[in-house]
Amino acid sequence: MSDDDYIYDEATGEWRPASEIAAEKAAQNQVRDASGTVLADGDSVVLIKDLKVKGAGQTLKQGTVIKSIRLTDNPEEIDCRHETIKGLVLRTEFVRKR
Repeated sequence: MSDDDYIYDEATGEWRPASEIAAEKAAQNQVRDASGTVLADGDSVVLIKDLKVKGAGQTLKQGTVIKSIRLTDNPEEIDCRHETIKGLVLRTEFVRKR
């Protein structure tokens, strides 16, 4: 698509530049932590709250560092590993980028 292409936006009922619509879609797909910082694969995060881990019978304390996160299809969840818990999935509302 070139910058001269226009796409009909059904939500607004207007013809808008394709580049503008593409930029909005890219912004919506970003994964953000509790403070609004953009997260990426391989980042380290810190827990901002004590979390009880279902199925493990254990609690992860506030301030625990989680290294090498992986993003999932859901922008509200990240996949990560902890020393004692494998296959841990955390919600982004409970983490802050380190």
